[in-house]
Amino acid sequence: MYAWIWRHLPGPLPIRVLQALVLIAAVVALLLFVVFPWVEPRLPFGDPTLE
Repeated sequence: MYAWIWRHLPGPLPIRVLQALVLIAAVVALLLFVVFPWVEPRLPFGDPTLE
């Protein structure tokens, strides 16, 4: 998967590295600001009741 992404990035090596870093930052931002806040209320970790 990573090799496929790397092969499809355009430009010379320094540009590819920069594009890869931007892609990684975008994925991390998407996870932190969209996915994790959406999933957090659905997880049972905050339910302290015992039955």
